[in-house]
Amino acid sequence: MNFRECDLPGIGKKFVLQTRSGDKLAIIVHDDGRRELYHFEYDDPDQSISMVTLDDDEARYISAIVGGVTYKPKSLESIEVALDDLIIEWYRMEPGFSCVGRTIGELDIRARSGVTIIAVIEKNHTKHISPGPGLALTPDCIVVAAGEREQHKQFRQILRNGCG
Repeated sequence: MNFRECDLPGIGKKFVLQTRSGDKLAIIVHDDGRRELYHFEYDDPDQSISMVTLDDDEARYISAIVGGVTYKPKSLESIEVALDDLIIEWYRMEPGFSCVGRTIGELDIRARSGVTIIAVIEKNHTKHISPGPGLALTPDCIVVAAGEREQHKQFRQILRNGCG
């Protein structure tokens, strides 16, 4: 999943998500608590096909549903017990990321963030399971990483803000 956020001065904050399935979702959180959700065309990512406006209470209730607070699928209960605080995330390496073209070892990801890269899937579907430090990250590859929430936050910062 790709994720971007930006400030909207005088309005609030905008979050844009590109899901693994290819959906693009934009969420605008207004300073007054209102939320707007926009869903976009697959073929034209600039064309919104639907929009929902929620007040603060509605947004919090929906987030509880989506986040699994009100109902947790049975199969996930056992996974969460086994994994506890471990989170596995998928990251697409955008061509503009400064990390692209550098090796896992050069980036020193585990030492800098605590995240462990457990797999890299190339654009051509070549899979590198438990990749070594010599593997270079290529444009549009998917990096599967395991770590705790704060470690993933640091890893995202490394991806977004440079790897030097």
